Amino acid sequence: MAVYKAVCVAVLLTLLTKVSESQLSVCGRATRNSRIVGGQTAVAGSWPWQVSLHTSAHFCGGSLITNEWVLTAAHCMTSFTSSTANLRVYLGRQSQQGFNPDEVFRTVAQVIIHKDFKVSTLDNDIALVKLSSAVTFTSYISPVCLAASDSIFYSGVNSWVTGWGNTGFSVALPSPQNLTEVEVPVVGNRQCKCSYGPNTITDNMICAGLTQGGKDSCQGDSGGPMVSNQNNRWIQAGIVSFGKQCALPNFPGVYSRVSQYQAWINSQITTNPPGFVTYTSTGNDRDLSISCPGVPPIMSATASTTTTTTTTSITKPTTNLSSISAPSRTTTTSTTTTILPQNTAPRPVVCGQAPLNTRIVGGGLSVTVGEWPWMASLLLKGKHVCGGTLVSEDAVLTNANCFSGSLNVSEYVVVLGRLKQNGANTFEVFFNVVNITLSNLTGSNIALLQLSTKPILNNYIQPICLGNGRNFSVGSTCWATGWSFGNGGEQDLLEFKTTVSDCGNASVTNSMCTSQFALEQGDSGGPLMCEQDGSWFQVVVLSYVDISTRQNKETTVMVFENLNRFQDFLIQSLGTFLTPTIEDNTINNSTVNTTAATSIMTTSGGSQHYFSWFLCWHLFVLAFCLLLFP
Repeated sequence: MAVYKAVCVAVLLTLLTKVSESQLSVCGRATRNSRIVGGQTAVAGSWPWQVSLHTSAHFCGGSLITNEWVLTAAHCMTSFTSSTANLRVYLGRQSQQGFNPDEVFRTVAQVIIHKDFKVSTLDNDIALVKLSSAVTFTSYISPVCLAASDSIFYSGVNSWVTGWGNTGFSVALPSPQNLTEVEVPVVGNRQCKCSYGPNTITDNMICAGLTQGGKDSCQGDSGGPMVSNQNNRWIQAGIVSFGKQCALPNFPGVYSRVSQYQAWINSQITTNPPGFVTYTSTGNDRDLSISCPGVPPIMSATASTTTTTTTTSITKPTTNLSSISAPSRTTTTSTTTTILPQNTAPRPVVCGQAPLNTRIVGGGLSVTVGEWPWMASLLLKGKHVCGGTLVSEDAVLTNANCFSGSLNVSEYVVVLGRLKQNGANTFEVFFNVVNITLSNLTGSNIALLQLSTKPILNNYIQPICLGNGRNFSVGSTCWATGWSFGNGGEQDLLEFKTTVSDCGNASVTNSMCTSQFALEQGDSGGPLMCEQDGSWFQVVVLSYVDISTRQNKETTVMVFENLNRFQDFLIQSLGTFLTPTIEDNTINNSTVNTTAATSIMTTSGGSQHYFSWFLCWHLFVLAFCLLLFP
């Protein structure tokens, strides 16, 4: 009987082991990763979970987390919510050019974007991609472990980021475009808020980079993994999300914090879930001592209390109810008042507001001063060459074809608050250009101009919102504005009213179609913009050069490239987008905290709930065996 009893126990323990492991037995193992030196080409197979997302070419990274699921950034997937027909996932790839003997590819069966993802703030920038069929694990293809919800990453934790992104801001990865790795330390959220602003960095984000700059993720790395090693196992802490250009001093890269999403991931992947591992930092959290404007010092309750002495005179008057007069009496009482740290964070800049835009007439008519307060005039050697729009506190968006002749920043000036190209403009302000950055996609491109100083915002100078990810249905009214070269010279700012149309046969990826309107050379770089929920959003950068290719004579629509095409470039260049509304800080913080608490509480669900059920079952079997074979 003892033999039967031993066999029964052994079988039970075997079953328990298989259930509890899930992906844990294979995740985070990189057998070919023998050395780590940041900022260089990675050895083939060093990062076997790295994937490359393709349409016609690589555009984002991702990480394999099970044999049929990939983790990536939500902003990489916004164009694929309706169709994944052109989307491919490459696994085991080393080079973007040439032959990769160990790679396989899959089409995509499903894309799941986090329901609370906000393109304006890049909060909850996380998405799941389901492969069309499962892959077989090899030395070159295997899943990464994910940071569990109770993971702790202190400042200074070594992490590595991998991808095929640019090696510098708008500097493409050189041929043959091998997978690159870079080592960067974690930067605490308090320090990161001091760099980006307290309203930009949320608890759903984690930062990493060097104070002196020089090492960072960049354009094309979006969606890829940031991993740390613990006990010879690689754990993904972040997903490449955004940054201020690339590798700038005091501006670390910003990543989606994977540990915040254990419950969400397990709710989406209900069979064969990913392996979650708790990462635990040692030592002290140096980030707790960081403070700056908008990020007040952390103060204990005792340190933030003061004792005040209050003198109260209590006089009991003589009345006819008693023959004894009670004398006046003074009582001293001590009152303890708790003084909480005040949040001195500045209110965020709001986009898409035009206080003086009280009427919209359109159709090629001159506009009134201040009606389109984000309009910018780009001057080359004092002469207007293109339009543009203020899209951040210090950046103007325009068309790359405005710079076909010269990229010498000293030759360009941006004018905001301008109405007339000839004559006086009471509210205009001139700004020098300190940097010109062009996107480097195939075909047409856009440009961002960094101004020498931040303009003072008023009724005549305001930024417009970027409409990435926004949907404007057929029939929506939109406007274009620009300074056309008409009647022998430059003239007043004009507006053109148009309507969103069905592209029909002219439809291409990231296209937007409108009814026809006049478009001339001086309008290039200006906006096509639509109003939604009381704010204005730019959805297209106008271009005069390729107008003949945009016009479909049969359908009488104009076809434009939506700004969605340049979303990765804009995110990497600007960081987060400006928001169209001001959220109350108290409400917003309460919401964030509630969300975080919910995530922690629901962690017990998903795979852990699945395990708990089987644990109970196997314990029951064990008890039965013990009774059967005493």
